[in-house]
Amino acid sequence: FSLPLQRPADCGQSHYFDASRLSCRPCGAHQRPNPGGSSCVCQPGYRMVSNNDGSSVICEKCPENMSGVTQDGWNCIICPKGLTSEGKCKCLNNEILVERSMDGVLLNEALCVRCNGSEQSFSASDVTGSRCVRCEQTFINVSKSCDCSSPNILTGGLCFSASENLPPKGVATVRFGQLGITLTSAWFLKNLQSSAAACWLYSNLTACQALGNMCVMNMNSLSSSTDACGLFHYIYVNTAQLGIVHSVAFWRHTLPWLYYGDHPGLASQVLEANHFPTVFTFKETDKDLKLQFLAASFDAAGNFLKWQSLEGGILQLCPDTQTKLNAAYVFGTTYQQSCKISVSKILSDFANPIFYDLFLEYNGDNGQQSLWAVPVLNLNLQYSEMFVNQGSNMNNWLLTRRFFLVDALSGKETDLGKLPRVIRIASKITISIRLASHTRRGTIYPPLVTIAYTDVLVQNPETQSVMVSFSVSYEMNQSEAKVQTDIALGVLGGLAVLWSLLKTAGWKRRTGSSIIDLQTVLKFLLFYAGDLANVFFIITVGKGIYWLVFFKGQQFLFVLLPLPSQEEDFVTYVACAFSLKALQFLQLLVSQLTIDIFFIDWERPKGKVLKAVEGKGVTKSAAAPVSIWRTYFIANEWNEIQTVRKINPLFQVLAVLFFLEVVGFSNLALMDSSSSLSRSSESYIAPCSRILRFGVSAALWLAIAFLQILFFSVFYEKFVEDKISQFVDVCCMSNISVFLLQYSCFGYYIHGRSVHGHADTNMEEMNMNLKREAENLCSQRGLVPNTDGQTFQISISRKMRLHYDRIHETLTRKRGPARLLDSSANTFEQNVRAYNIMNRFLNYFIDHVHKEIDYIVKDKLLLERILGMEFMEPIDKSIFYNDEEQSFSDVLYYGNESTLLIFDILFFSVVDLASQSFVLATILTYLQQEIFKCIRNSLGKKNLASKTLVDERFLI
Repeated sequence: FSLPLQRPADCGQSHYFDASRLSCRPCGAHQRPNPGGSSCVCQPGYRMVSNNDGSSVICEKCPENMSGVTQDGWNCIICPKGLTSEGKCKCLNNEILVERSMDGVLLNEALCVRCNGSEQSFSASDVTGSRCVRCEQTFINVSKSCDCSSPNILTGGLCFSASENLPPKGVATVRFGQLGITLTSAWFLKNLQSSAAACWLYSNLTACQALGNMCVMNMNSLSSSTDACGLFHYIYVNTAQLGIVHSVAFWRHTLPWLYYGDHPGLASQVLEANHFPTVFTFKETDKDLKLQFLAASFDAAGNFLKWQSLEGGILQLCPDTQTKLNAAYVFGTTYQQSCKISVSKILSDFANPIFYDLFLEYNGDNGQQSLWAVPVLNLNLQYSEMFVNQGSNMNNWLLTRRFFLVDALSGKETDLGKLPRVIRIASKITISIRLASHTRRGTIYPPLVTIAYTDVLVQNPETQSVMVSFSVSYEMNQSEAKVQTDIALGVLGGLAVLWSLLKTAGWKRRTGSSIIDLQTVLKFLLFYAGDLANVFFIITVGKGIYWLVFFKGQQFLFVLLPLPSQEEDFVTYVACAFSLKALQFLQLLVSQLTIDIFFIDWERPKGKVLKAVEGKGVTKSAAAPVSIWRTYFIANEWNEIQTVRKINPLFQVLAVLFFLEVVGFSNLALMDSSSSLSRSSESYIAPCSRILRFGVSAALWLAIAFLQILFFSVFYEKFVEDKISQFVDVCCMSNISVFLLQYSCFGYYIHGRSVHGHADTNMEEMNMNLKREAENLCSQRGLVPNTDGQTFQISISRKMRLHYDRIHETLTRKRGPARLLDSSANTFEQNVRAYNIMNRFLNYFIDHVHKEIDYIVKDKLLLERILGMEFMEPIDKSIFYNDEEQSFSDVLYYGNESTLLIFDILFFSVVDLASQSFVLATILTYLQQEIFKCIRNSLGKKNLASKTLVDERFLI
């Protein structure tokens, strides 16, 4: 099933392309391929005897006295005035060739009949030389004949008198600035001077349009030379007496409207001085509101073709379905289309350029259909020093009117039938719809079409391609929104500084230090990083939800989304929020992994046991040992709740992904007016707005997290399982208290002393104790008699901390010089002794045994709870603050849910903004949650084992 690839161009001069074989076949004797290469024809001097297409052609040589061949190739004939290169008869200029009589009888000798150019007929041969027609009117006007001899001037098929005031001699060159090429155009060479002269002398409408088209093909050049635009300006300036059209000062009678004037600052007046006289509703209940663009189209010769609606993809070079092409003009829908098109397709589809004057249709006050001219900003305008179509300064723009999509005509240097040397393509077209500021709702400024052309040097059309794009954008002045954002950022940033200073002051008090040192400055910066991250987060979430609600929900247009280029500040804010929140999160992890913790065992020995004295062979009575398993049990329970959160992270990410991708909330991030959650596969899908993507995803994250927290706090933790409260209960049942120090002089205390005296008992006694407690037959669990308060925030005195550190140095085994340790005892015995000393010390401390390091119990003031700091400094006595909110969870994941949730949201958003994929963001967010959870569990277990002397092997 294989065959060689052959094209008609590969067949050469003696073969033709056989379409039935898809290969080259040889022509017969005295034959050659026809111009298309699809069959054979006779060589010059030979006539056809038979022709069945292909190579089935029989040729016969003509006799010497009849060496010419008729135009149809079937007969030989005498040619009195010579032969063409094809071996056929030719005649002189203004003569027609006659090979047959009136009744069709073939003549032996061809006749060359001269057309009568006298006043009675004024006839001349047509282009083909086959018939006489009336000669062009300018010949008659100038010479009263069909002859334009000297001193008259013949140009472009028109005749002009040398005595007339002709326009300057035109320069038939076209400048292709991107390639640095200036070439002489065959089209300009033939038509430029004649069009300018006919437009100047006779106000010929078609000639004036053709001259304007040549100026447009020359990129509306403003040079001082007499190129096409120079001739146009010459005529424009010198025809002021003709008046203007439709009261438009720039639209001269008989001339096309190409420019909006050449004085600086005019562009801003054209684009912003007047709003478009129609009020637009953002959405209608029955159908989409469309922008009714109409274009007046002209061919290169200046002939008006027709009015064309832009619907159907007139300006869109990329192929697509009719529905998607028409979506470009649905009001409120941001449209983007781009693709690569081969140069060969461009040459075949746009062999002749079409020129457009664009208007926007609307209904006037009296119901009359009217048109509003749409200005064009040509980014390739060959500007003078006065005008620069670059940058955002509107005052420097020079607006034009007429434009084209593809120019494959002006780049032809010689034969108009050959491929052009250069083609010019409208590679980027943008229609900008701008909301009118400080006016009533639903008002827009006149649209603006921005076009960028690409010059292509034609070398191999089959392999060359060009990237083209078409877009419709909606924009508004974002300066007011930016000012408001800057104000909010400044105010909230200032409040963040004050809040961070309060946090730093509270931290200094809790560390028992009053010196402002480098560590204090670093701590302030860490606090400020977290608070500033919250500021950025509040601003970005607020902006995202604001645009989402007001853009999608508006009835009359009053707000438009920022353009992608205007979203850079927003993306920067999100990145800053994530970076600062990541720094706060890492600082939180380090803080939680370095806390001091000790489990206080209140259990007392039951009776005595006999114990052998090692090395002496005797026994003596000793207190019965207390089981360590309760301590191990509480340590494991603490280890399990270290990464417990107020929400279920897996459910959170899956629920967010479900609502975004399955329910269709991601469609709310599209830059169109629709607030529908579903889109048809056949309809156009607008590009996503990064602000809307962030707003939708952040709103879903917060909403689902809020519902989860509400569910767990209201239902699950009350009726199913509350791990934090259960931990406190288990401590009490195990007769073990938890002593936590988050900072040097601040921490938490969980009072787990059993009201039954003993917890190391059998099942029967345990059940009996629980029954007695349920029936209120025993005292309450609280630290203070007749209270239930078991959890406290503790602010310990400096003296208490010194006692704790002195024992703790021995407990950790790695601190303090070795000379302070008992060299006669092994490490294990030393640790056990230190553990017992610490346990006894904290027992005595809680029981008020040490009066010099005693404590008091009190309630926190409301302002102290709000500010998160303590006003009273523990100088002589430590202070235990009643804590019904179980704030010891601040050293766990559970008490820092807001930080974790915001970090997750920002991580998800950063990944999504970078990848534009909610699925990838979901996967990576869940992976980072699991990775940090694993790190927190692993290092937290090591810290727990180090600080409590619980062997890590028992922490499962």
